[in-house]
Amino acid sequence: MKTLLISASLLGLTACAATAPSQTRAIEPVVAQEVVAPVAPKVVELGGLTNEAAAERLYQALINANYLATKVAPTKVAVQFGDNQFLLEPSINSAGIDRILMNRFYAVHPQLQASQELPVVIGTLNQKLNFAKFVLLDQGAVIQIQGTVTFADRVEIEELRRFMLWTNGGLAQVAQSLPDGIDQYIRPIPLMQQMVPVKP
Repeated sequence: MKTLLISASLLGLTACAATAPSQTRAIEPVVAQEVVAPVAPKVVELGGLTNEAAAERLYQALINANYLATKVAPTKVAVQFGDNQFLLEPSINSAGIDRILMNRFYAVHPQLQASQELPVVIGTLNQKLNFAKFVLLDQGAVIQIQGTVTFADRVEIEELRRFMLWTNGGLAQVAQSLPDGIDQYIRPIPLMQQMVPVKP
């Protein structure tokens, strides 16, 4: 009986195979397609743009180059660089040299704002250092540190990176020369909102 069932099953499978239409087709060769990732721009063309358009193009170039950046005003871009934040502000001049102003801001504790020594320290820094300009704003409540990258029509992302690195190095040396505990009285002002991780 088992032999009969097995034979019937084999005949049924053979009949199905014989009645199925023959559909043979040539196997097409698979062509490997090269996947190209977007390349971060090395040079940003800013010549001839308005300051607003230049800020937007600079912002997009920084994002494409994997920097954490955000527009904080129509002409200003905040960018995270290591543990620090810079405010970048293009200043495009069709008849001369273009610039990107790079700023860092520090809040000054009220006890230090009233000090006669703070303006003296700021003046001394401006006399002795050449990597940035130090300015007291809002009656001593804020210290602005400003450097300038100059260029003609185009600027390289690498130039900006090196300038921020150079500024960070200079500010680190300034911090080492200040009295211990001064970081309790002078603190960086965050330019970008803190990123809060989203829980899954």
